[in-house]
Amino acid sequence: MAEYYTCHRLMVCSTILALSSIVAVSWSQSLTWLGVPDGCTASYAWDVSADGSVVVGSAECSGQYRAFRWTASTGMQNLGVLDGGYWSMAYGVSQDGSIVVGRANQLDFITFVDYTHGFRWTESERMVILGGFTGTFTTASDVSADGTVVVGWSNFNSPHNRAFRWTTDGVTQLGTLGGNNNRAYAVSADGSVIVGEAQDSSGYERAFRWSQEESMQSLGTLGGNRSAARAISSDGSVVVGWSYNADNKMRAFRWTTGTNMQDLGTLSGYDSSGANAVSAGGSVVVGWATNSSGYLAPFIWTESEGMRNLNTVYADLLNGSVIAEARAISPDGRYIVGYGYNAATSRVEAFLLDTLPNCTQHSGDVVVDGCVDDADLLAVLFAFGNSGNNLGRVDVNCDQMVDDADLLIVLFNFGSGC
Repeated sequence: MAEYYTCHRLMVCSTILALSSIVAVSWSQSLTWLGVPDGCTASYAWDVSADGSVVVGSAECSGQYRAFRWTASTGMQNLGVLDGGYWSMAYGVSQDGSIVVGRANQLDFITFVDYTHGFRWTESERMVILGGFTGTFTTASDVSADGTVVVGWSNFNSPHNRAFRWTTDGVTQLGTLGGNNNRAYAVSADGSVIVGEAQDSSGYERAFRWSQEESMQSLGTLGGNRSAARAISSDGSVVVGWSYNADNKMRAFRWTTGTNMQDLGTLSGYDSSGANAVSAGGSVVVGWATNSSGYLAPFIWTESEGMRNLNTVYADLLNGSVIAEARAISPDGRYIVGYGYNAATSRVEAFLLDTLPNCTQHSGDVVVDGCVDDADLLAVLFAFGNSGNNLGRVDVNCDQMVDDADLLIVLFNFGSGC
């Protein structure tokens, strides 16, 4: 049946041959420690592409940090530094994994001013400084799904940091909540909604949500005097981060326009928590919890199961290793990245956790890139005939079988969103 649809009805044999080398289908939960670049001693993952194939972050190398980009085929690629620089850090990656953003230093050997520049990296152009900024310090913290919008903060020739939205058309400062400093940490998939933290007129940090229609709006707190937003859902309707509550305890929160700021609690035996990332639909949150002794633990939160320790949920995958913090999650909630202790190498390393979440019916966008195309078709074809309850998104209609029904859904919606 797969050959019939592939070669006789769709006439895309050549496309399959060309793309088959880059399509991989995984059928079980797995924890992959990503190692370190040559000459480095530790690594930390900060973001992951939609299909889990690209992870970005930073590695410790001879006392300095280096931005990295990891794939299964290339391993951990050191992205280098700017001319005249000696460190770099990668914080965000586009949905397809081709564009990386972060910050890197550059020493001016004439004035001896040590600049920090936000950068945008691609395979063809390598590390390029974001244009349009004045001042000595700029950080690029996140990037839109297609890589065209970058957000972060810069001092803009002032003693204070200001959140920004960058495109090739120029830089937009996002305003203030009445205070001096603010930072943008995350952007929605289409680049239209931005979240972060900003000082109010009293000097306290407040989580904010910005859009061109509503400008910068405070999301409030959980009863304490400080809060910060760290991540946003694909459509901008769900925001997560941390806030102090009325008991002066830091707690992870999940904010929506309907419920406002919801306290997600903390793990048993831990005092504080904070959310780092949220899935595209806003239903899965990951982050950290800490106790009075300073020990970190990673959490995953859902409405139905609440907050759970990743080290407990995926204990069978650890083999003596320990996950410390969950930093990012893929749009479909399947892949989680962060860092922890790899017992096999006795060092801190970035990890990629494939959770294979419970099946969710969808319209054929298997690889979650917003377009139903050859990549989705190939994923279903290569999995054709497999059965079980851990098939992931190739089981389009969630009947625990990859068969004609799944293939037909992809074919019927072929080209949508592209």
